[in-house]
Amino acid sequence: QVQLVESGGGLVQPGGSLRLSCEASTFTLDTYAIGWFRQAPGKEREVVSCSSKSGDYTYSADFVQGRFRTSRDNAKKTVFLDLARLGPADNATYYCAAEPSTFNYGCPKIASAYTTWGQGTQVTVSS
Repeated sequence: QVQLVESGGGLVQPGGSLRLSCEASTFTLDTYAIGWFRQAPGKEREVVSCSSKSGDYTYSADFVQGRFRTSRDNAKKTVFLDLARLGPADNATYYCAAEPSTFNYGCPKIASAYTTWGQGTQVTVSS
């Protein structure tokens, strides 16, 4: 059974940074699009970013405003989400998700398009 294991969340002060990691335990990543989503209490899950199977295409939601960056190391089966200039609005549980893909330049931007999910990692921004 395929699994995605996330790590890197935690408590950070406003303006701080975190690196989230998402490691695939049982499959290679070079045939999968990867999405990062987040969900705050009482809110819908929303897309943060995604990357194509090759990593040549990435997408970021408007609220990211250049603060977050997704990257991937297919050889290590790991995808990263670097968070910077965090603020209280970024408090949420962050999830990575994977979906088989045939596109080098494109990735799904809705949660329902992904079938494999990580367990989530909590990001708390507080002074």
